[in-house]
Amino acid sequence: MIRIGQVYRYAKGKDPRPVELGGYPNFHHVTHSPGLNRALLEAGINRMAQVGSPDGMRRPVILIRSSPWKAGTEQTPWHDVFDMDNGHVRYFGDHKASTTLAPGTTTGNAALLEAFAEHQGHTPDERARATPLLLFRAVSRNGKPKGHVEFCGLGIIERAERLVQWAGSEHTTFINYVYDFALVDLTAEGDQLSWEWIQARRDESVTDANALELAPHAWREWVKRGNSALPRLRRRVARAKVTKVPEQRPAVGSPEAKDLELVYTYFDGRKHDFEAVASAVAARVLRGAGNKYLEGWLTRRSGDGGADFVGRLDLGSGLAGTSLVVLGQAKCVKPDTLVTAEQIARVVARLRRGWIGVYVTTGSYSVSAQTEMVEDQYPIVLINGLGLVHELTSMARDDHGGNLIACIEHILNARETAITNRRPEEILLE
Repeated sequence: MIRIGQVYRYAKGKDPRPVELGGYPNFHHVTHSPGLNRALLEAGINRMAQVGSPDGMRRPVILIRSSPWKAGTEQTPWHDVFDMDNGHVRYFGDHKASTTLAPGTTTGNAALLEAFAEHQGHTPDERARATPLLLFRAVSRNGKPKGHVEFCGLGIIERAERLVQWAGSEHTTFINYVYDFALVDLTAEGDQLSWEWIQARRDESVTDANALELAPHAWREWVKRGNSALPRLRRRVARAKVTKVPEQRPAVGSPEAKDLELVYTYFDGRKHDFEAVASAVAARVLRGAGNKYLEGWLTRRSGDGGADFVGRLDLGSGLAGTSLVVLGQAKCVKPDTLVTAEQIARVVARLRRGWIGVYVTTGSYSVSAQTEMVEDQYPIVLINGLGLVHELTSMARDDHGGNLIACIEHILNARETAITNRRPEEILLE
């Protein structure tokens, strides 16, 4: 069994015999299939060889490994996102600036695009053959970034998107793919996955239906009902809705703390300009789970009545869709400042039916403010200083070679003319 959140030792020797190595379960022991080749995590995208089953060719599994410590380097300038609590992973493919092959034809991207087509299968029989994705994340232990991996779950590809990426210090761009994975719920199995299922899929004598009997309950439900069932099959972790103040702030002396101080210093004395950055960060957060969000405009310096920017969140499409007005508040304050319940309430007081609020600050939210928001069920999204700097540094990594100031100036230059005193509801007409 492989358990979500468990860290495994991935040793160079790949010996499956020891149950543990250095106090951690041995990856090669828990993934051992007697008489068959080892399961490997040597690359980011590791496709296991196809087998000829009674129902045709099938790929037993693709093992995904993300290495956060490489994010932002010239080799891997992208930044994978793992939101395990909400069952969402955004993962970048293996095309690099130095790759001479056509986009989508590298080993990893070709495997994931093939799996994506399978995951869009229209019938249970097609989905029963679909390749499962097992996701791992490299973690640091004993000060070393290599040799340990954390199991993050079982994934299904929801979207595959072709995009242009920044190539680092060379100031060039290249084409790659990015994938949105849905992590399925393994509650019925105690947050564990049985390797026997993968072993059965590797057995040429086992039919797709017989192998499926060993799959987790949520995977079987997906095979039966298709992608329309994913919202209720997605992994969700119940969390306390109130976050303590220290958890909202970067650690003292950390790179995040320095970046947050840089943002505050940059906008000190020009707080109104911070609204453009807050609007861009809010857009990135609201789009994070695949939602469609339209940035609208910034309000004028006077007479905004508690709103600094306006946007629109689109849900569904056509007759099966609706749009929500997003009213945003931006507060550039010292990073150790607390936003109070009264400040949040002023934004909420502006909201009408069908509107939601977004509050973006370089500070933190007091426990009492969060408690009131939960108890009164305020329809508002809170983005604190730590969340703000995470989004900005990700934007800087993806599009500006890691240069945070260049990222901020790009946002400001792009939004200079989008300042008006229009009514928020006009965003619904665009």
